[in-house]
Amino acid sequence: MAHPPFHAQVLTPEGEVYDGEVEQVSTRTGVGEIGSSLATPRCSPVSCRPSFAFTSSDSETIRYAQGHGWLQVFANEARVLITEAISIDDLDAADLRERLSEAEQRLEEAEAGSEAAQQAEQDVARAKAFLQIIESK
Repeated sequence: MAHPPFHAQVLTPEGEVYDGEVEQVSTRTGVGEIGSSLATPRCSPVSCRPSFAFTSSDSETIRYAQGHGWLQVFANEARVLITEAISIDDLDAADLRERLSEAEQRLEEAEAGSEAAQQAEQDVARAKAFLQIIESK
């Protein structure tokens, strides 16, 4: 059974990634299931299933690996504001493993609780999450 379409936007600091009618937007958040109109997505996949006129439930799904950000749902509109959105097909496992190794090294060398340690922790989490996305493709 098709769901009624609603408007969705996926935005990054570099600009708009997606803007259109969808049947569904899915993402993971830091609080698990979404029970409010505002949530904080984690590094994870985000997908938008565009809805076209006369389209059934077999419509195309566009998937991105997303950075941290915000998800807002209000009335018949969803807005995903994230630090980055990378097409899952553009993820490079070798590059991500190298970035993970570098981030783990920086984390080891950083003073506990410092800004450098916090940034390294975020970079480790991002690389691990994006590697998991590649492995689950």
